[in-house]
Parts: sequence; structure tokens; C-alpha cells
Amino acid sequence: MLKQLSAWWAGAALPATTLAAPPLPLNKTASEWKALVSPMAYQVLFQHGTERAGTSPLNAEKRAGTYVCAACSLPLFSSAHKFDSGTGWPSFFQPLPDAVGTSTDHKLFIPRTEYHCARCGGHQGHVFDDGPKPTGKRYCNNGVALAFIPEGLPLPALRT
Repeated sequence: MLKQLSAWWAGAALPATTLAAPPLPLNKTASEWKALVSPMAYQVLFQHGTERAGTSPLNAEKRAGTYVCAACSLPLFSSAHKFDSGTGWPSFFQPLPDAVGTSTDHKLFIPRTEYHCARCGGHQGHVFDDGPKPTGKRYCNNGVALAFIPEGLPLPALRT
């Protein structure tokens, strides 16, 4: 297992069922990120934007698999933790261990808890206390900030 984790931290692809603690943070310039992700993904991930509700095909994704950060490919969520929140955005009741960090967002008149990729800092969405058991949390994610990897396919190599 240690050999697999070392390979994963070095950026090697692993089966979607193999998960580990995140590697060291990944820092890139704005121009480097813009060259790697779509304009909409950049706006959401690095300018804290929000895609329109109901526009992501990942909202209707029902297959087993892993959701990874669209910027750096860190695994963030398992499909086993996805649920239909009725909000129009892919929603999860818990992230993978050590996959996300949080901060307080004061953009609206009430503070909200924002969460981001623990590796690259890319904005994913906001977490609310109206989710299902067992956590009661709803991680409301921008679909453009994620990529879905079906079960049985290897996870993409982490970006360096």
C-alpha cells in the first residue's frame, strides 16, 4: 500500500478505489491555471464563481465512481456519498478524508461556509446543514469544478 501511495503522490494513476491523504499543496499562477481548465471552470475554481443551477451533467450522474477536482485531479468525493438535493447542483453528504478545506464566505448578507480543494485551493461550493443522515451536511458543488471517473477506470494522475 505504501508503494501505491508513493506512486499516487508522484502523480501516477491508480484505480478509482484507491484513496489516500492529499499530497503537498499545488500552487500555480493564474495564467498556468487558465491554460489547464476551461474559462468557466477557472471562473468558478479561482474566482469563486457559481455555475447556473441545473447546467451540470454531473447533477444527473448515477454511476459508481469518484469525483475529482477539475483543476488538480485530487479525489474529493465518492459517488456513494452523492444524493439528489433538488437544488440543481451535484450534492454530497461528505467528502473523502482530508480532501477539502473550508473558509467563511461573506459575499451574501449572511456568512456561509465555503469549501475548496485541499490541494490546489480551487473553490468547489458551499456546505450547508440540511443534508441527509448520517452527517446532516450538504456539500453543494459546482459541477464544472469536478470531473467524474467511473468505477473501474484509473484515477487521473495528479497535476504537477
